[in-house]
Amino acid sequence: MPSRACDAHGAWLGALLGLCLVVPLAAADVGEAAGEWRRMAPLPEARTEVSVATDGARIFLAGGFKQTGEEEATAPRRLFAYDPADDRWETLTELPRGVNHAGLEYHDGRLYLIGGYDEASFTPTDAFHIYDIDAERWRQGPVLPTPRGALATAVLDGRIHAIGGTTHGREDVGVHEVYDPQRDLWSQLAAMPTPRNHHRAAAIDGRLVVLAGRDAATFRLSTNEIYHPEEDRWEEGAPVPTGRSGVAVAVLDDWVYLFGGETFSPEKRTFDEAERYHPEEDRWERLPPMPTARHGLDAAAVGGALYVIAGGPEAGFAFSDLNERLTPDD
Repeated sequence: MPSRACDAHGAWLGALLGLCLVVPLAAADVGEAAGEWRRMAPLPEARTEVSVATDGARIFLAGGFKQTGEEEATAPRRLFAYDPADDRWETLTELPRGVNHAGLEYHDGRLYLIGGYDEASFTPTDAFHIYDIDAERWRQGPVLPTPRGALATAVLDGRIHAIGGTTHGREDVGVHEVYDPQRDLWSQLAAMPTPRNHHRAAAIDGRLVVLAGRDAATFRLSTNEIYHPEEDRWEEGAPVPTGRSGVAVAVLDDWVYLFGGETFSPEKRTFDEAERYHPEEDRWERLPPMPTARHGLDAAAVGGALYVIAGGPEAGFAFSDLNERLTPDD
């Protein structure tokens, strides 16, 4: 089980003292945007290191850690569905197996649960489970070719991408694998240039944007790498204004929104930053900060608003049932 001494991000933290930080963008390079935060119905149980997805009407939440003792946690199996229109949560089903730091994506009536760490451990898994929502039935899909946790996932052009993460031996990878539901198989694409974990990916305007994270050198990556599928290539975008890891992303209109995060060096803290990136213009804006700083959260956009859910208010082994909604002014 995870503990405060070996928090929810691995036992190697103590070896990473004196890390160099990524320098953020100058204030003049980042615009300001307005919006309003509101607290919504809480998640039925406090969790961290969760995964969410949306079908455009509901938000689905799976996996993570749930506290069972002062220094112990389990990987709960209840899969929740949230209806923003009614501001109400319900239990949809149970996962075939507990996972944390996994990917969860929605496509064409199905939920895809991708990799992560097995149960409440930090052992990377190649598990790939597919849930047919209407049929209320799970099936096991072809295994993820590279077992890993703390990876980033996204759906682009009907295919599920799994990018980066930490595999066996606590090795950070830039591996980029994609699942084609039509062929029911995985294939390999151009690797992400910066191997990392605790990052997030978003699909927008026919490309993937992969933001933030950590590696062996820092907990505060400001890396922004963009994948172009038609050419199977990556390019670098404007760096994240506030480098951090354990973040959440969501897409609304022409923007990729980035929320929360944590670091352990030079201080141990969580972040309340809310920032957004415009890929077409390659620029960032700052939004009003989150009401509650946290990491291990996730986010989704429904009906013109962004819902930022769960996560730990303290760096490491911490939990919450928070559901905070941001409505941008534009």
